[in-house]
Amino acid sequence: MSDRKIRIAVLHFSHETVSFLPNETTLDDFIYPGSPARGEALLQFDPKNYMGGFVQVAREFSEVELVGIESPLWPKTYTGSGWITEEAYRTFTGKMIAGLKEEGPFDGVYLCLHGAMAVRGVPRPEADLARQVRDVVGRSAFIAATFDPHGNEDEAFLEQADMAFAVKYFPHYDAHLQGERAARMLVRAIRGDYKPAHRTIKVPVISPTVLQWTGARPWMDLVQRALIWEAREVDVYVNIFFGFPFADVPDVGMTVQVLTNDNPKLAEQVARDLAGTIWRLREALLQSTRLYGITEGVALAKQAVAAGNTPVVLADHSDRSGSATWLLREIIAQDLANTVIATITDARATASLKAAGAKAGDAFDMEIGGRADELAGDPVWIQGTVSAAGEGYGQFWVCVRFGRNNVLILSTYLVQVMEPFSLKALVPDIGAFDVMAIKSRVHFRRGFDDNGFAKTILVVEPDEPFLGTTRLDKLPYKNVDLAQFYPYGKPAFLEPSS
Repeated sequence: MSDRKIRIAVLHFSHETVSFLPNETTLDDFIYPGSPARGEALLQFDPKNYMGGFVQVAREFSEVELVGIESPLWPKTYTGSGWITEEAYRTFTGKMIAGLKEEGPFDGVYLCLHGAMAVRGVPRPEADLARQVRDVVGRSAFIAATFDPHGNEDEAFLEQADMAFAVKYFPHYDAHLQGERAARMLVRAIRGDYKPAHRTIKVPVISPTVLQWTGARPWMDLVQRALIWEAREVDVYVNIFFGFPFADVPDVGMTVQVLTNDNPKLAEQVARDLAGTIWRLREALLQSTRLYGITEGVALAKQAVAAGNTPVVLADHSDRSGSATWLLREIIAQDLANTVIATITDARATASLKAAGAKAGDAFDMEIGGRADELAGDPVWIQGTVSAAGEGYGQFWVCVRFGRNNVLILSTYLVQVMEPFSLKALVPDIGAFDVMAIKSRVHFRRGFDDNGFAKTILVVEPDEPFLGTTRLDKLPYKNVDLAQFYPYGKPAFLEPSS
C-alpha cells in the first residue's frame, strides 16, 4: 500500500430535520453560492468542525489523496425546515454516486453526516447513502462517518459502513476531534492495522433535546463513562446517540455504538455496560433541566436585573421555526428593558425591508413574526428605529431599537445564538445589555454558561403545545409508537449484563 496513494473519497450530506414543520426542505434550499461543493471547496468549507478535523489529519499522511465528491452543504434553512423532499435527496445522492464512479477507484470513503436527516420515502437516509456508496466502492474499501450526538441511528448504518464517530458533548465541542479520529482510523483500516468490529444496542428512551445538556449530571455521567471505556481499552471508540425526537422516523431514541479492533466480545461488553447505564439513569435523564413558563421566566428575569444578577439569558428552547412571538410578546407586556431579542425569523419582513433599502436611522413600524404556523403565535407590532441592516451569512438582517433600550434582531432563517459577542457586528454595544432573549436549546451554553458569562440562566417555553415541546406525546407522530419508549410506555427492555 505504501507504494501508491491511498485514495479517499469525501462526501457531505447533513441535516437535522424537524419533520413537524410545515416547510419542506427542497432541492433549491441546498443550492446557493458555495453549495453544492466539490474538490478543495468541499474539503475546506468547515475547518473547525468534522470536515476540518478529517482533512487536517488525513493530510498528515503523505500517501493519502483526498477527493472531494460534489455534495450539498447545509441548506439555507439550516435546522428550521421540515422533511427533505425525495427529489432533493435523490438528486444529490445521484450526483455523489456518479462522482464516485467517475473519480474511482477508492480505498476508503469519508461521509460527513448528521444522523437526524429525514427524507420523504426513505426511512433511514444515512444508512441508505452508505448502502449506495458500498455498492460502488465494493467490500474491499472502508467507509467511515462522523455524526452529531442527535443522530437517530440503529444497526442499519454499520451494516453498510465500517466505522462511525459521534460527538460526545452537547454543546458540540468535539466535532473537530471526531473528524480527526475518523481520518486516523480510516487510514489504519486501509493499511490493515485496524479491523473494525462493532456492536449497536438501541435503548428505548426518548427525550427532548433541551434536557440533554452534558455540562451537568446525569448526561455528563454518560459522557464520562464512555470516556473511561476509551481510556481503559486500546482502540475502543464509544458513540452515544442521544436521539432527535423531532424527526418522525422509525429509528428515534437512544443508541449505543461501540467499535473495537477485531474484538467483537469487547464491543459487546462495552455496549452492554453503556446501555445498562442509560437504562438505570433513565428517570434522572428526563429531570435534568429546570424549565419555566414564559410569563414566569420573564418575571424572574426582571427580578434578576433588579438584584444585579446580570447578564440574564432567557432561552426559548421550543421555537423550531424561529418565528414564534410568545417570548417577545411577554417581554413587551412586562416592560422588560435593556434587552436584546435575537432573533425573530420573518422571511417576508426581511424581504420587504431589503427591497425598500432599509438602513440605519429609518423609522420602523410593522408587524413581525408569527404566521409560520399556529404554534408560532400571532405577529407583534413593533415601532422603533432601524439601527442596522445588511447581508451576512446567507441572509438579510435588520436590527430595531424600541421600547426602553430594547433591540430586536430580525433574520430570514432560524438562528441559534451560541456566543454573545457573535452579535457585535449587529449590536456594537452588546455587552451593555442586561438581558439576552434567544432561541436556543443547549447550544447557547458554550458562550453564556460554561464560561460563567451569564449570571442568570432561564430556559423557558410557552404553555401550549409547540414544535420543540418537552411533551412529546403532543406531537403527531406517524412513524413512531411512543408506547415503545420510556417514559410514555413500559418498553420491554431487559437490562444487559456486563
